[in-house]
Amino acid sequence: MTTDDWLADTRTSYDTVATSYADMLRDALAGSPDDQAELARFAELVLATGDPAAGRDPVADIGCGPGRFTRHLRDLGLDAFGIDLSPGMIEVARRDHPDIRFEVGSMTDLALPDASVAGILAWFSLIHIPDAEVPTVFAHFHRALRPGGILMLGFFTGDETRLKTEGYGGHPMHVHVHRRPAARVASWLRTAGFTVISELHRDEYGTAGATLYARQTPKTII
Repeated sequence: MTTDDWLADTRTSYDTVATSYADMLRDALAGSPDDQAELARFAELVLATGDPAAGRDPVADIGCGPGRFTRHLRDLGLDAFGIDLSPGMIEVARRDHPDIRFEVGSMTDLALPDASVAGILAWFSLIHIPDAEVPTVFAHFHRALRPGGILMLGFFTGDETRLKTEGYGGHPMHVHVHRRPAARVASWLRTAGFTVISELHRDEYGTAGATLYARQTPKTII
């Protein structure tokens, strides 16, 4: 499968489920103290990084879906905006959160300037990226983060890939869901130039998951 194939399948799938996804998960964050605590830690790390004004620097929620986490980051004091592959998801996000900036874009070809954001959240959006494309994604994250910027990743753990053909109200989908050991993801991050700060494990949406926090470390040019 080519990059264009899986990207097109993922985009179409989330366009199809965008409205039902937003409706079904609208109150999920409010009912998850664990998610709230992890996002609060992310906000604290961003706000504490470098310049005391760091919290006023932009924070990108990449794979933002309908924008519920983007809204929460704004409520935590971050200047958050959202990017998603699916135009349908972005349409819903703009409808539900008209005061927040949302853009269509792909983490595999991230259209953010170098050193332009203080933090990046990729919450269960990496799960659809094939292994071969992850280094490209992490290179974009490293490039877009300012020196010392914070990355927060949420993903399913395990060591398998399955094809998801239906979801969020029974709508048809065609997306591959990749479960990966946290150690493998952490190794990819270090290779990309990140320092892993901490790693948390818990059940996510009925299956094992992990959250990794990492700091952008400027690469040394010899």
